[in-house]
Amino acid sequence: MIIELLTREHRNIERLLAVLEHELDIFDRADRPDYEVIRAIIAYFEVYTEMYHHPQEDRVFAKLKIRDPVAAAKVGDLAREHQKGAERLRRVAKAVDGVLADREFLRQDVDAIVRDFLEHERRHIVMEDRDFFPAALKALRPADWTEIASALSPQKDPLFSDATETRFEALRAHILQLEQEAEAERR
Repeated sequence: MIIELLTREHRNIERLLAVLEHELDIFDRADRPDYEVIRAIIAYFEVYTEMYHHPQEDRVFAKLKIRDPVAAAKVGDLAREHQKGAERLRRVAKAVDGVLADREFLRQDVDAIVRDFLEHERRHIVMEDRDFFPAALKALRPADWTEIASALSPQKDPLFSDATETRFEALRAHILQLEQEAEAERR
């Protein structure tokens, strides 16, 4: 089901945000984070989230506006939210590129840009999980879901599926390593 897919993608995005935050903490200690991992996270958001995940949500939201305009109004302007998220992502990419190019920068400025992205993405996911998805499940009809599913891209998640793209292999390994370390610490 589409909402299950979108929810699973949200959990995967949360994993990426945790890795990005981990790398930012390393940066904040004046150590060198894994920039290959950071760049891969940015690329993932640019590619998969912007080109597949958000358009899918936008299709569901368009149907929600038709079926339950009041519920849709409570969710807000989803397309605008996605656009603002993309703008924040571009600021993160620009800040990271600046660090890698040894441009003059204030560490706290880079930190603020990345933390702003993290905070807004997390808040956006919570809102969608709490308000948008339940409203869509309640209001949309089987024919709506069928129509939305017919527009689903055959594109598999380039990081969290069996079709992992080469450029994301290091990121996937890094995520698994961090999750194993966190699990070991909990024991």
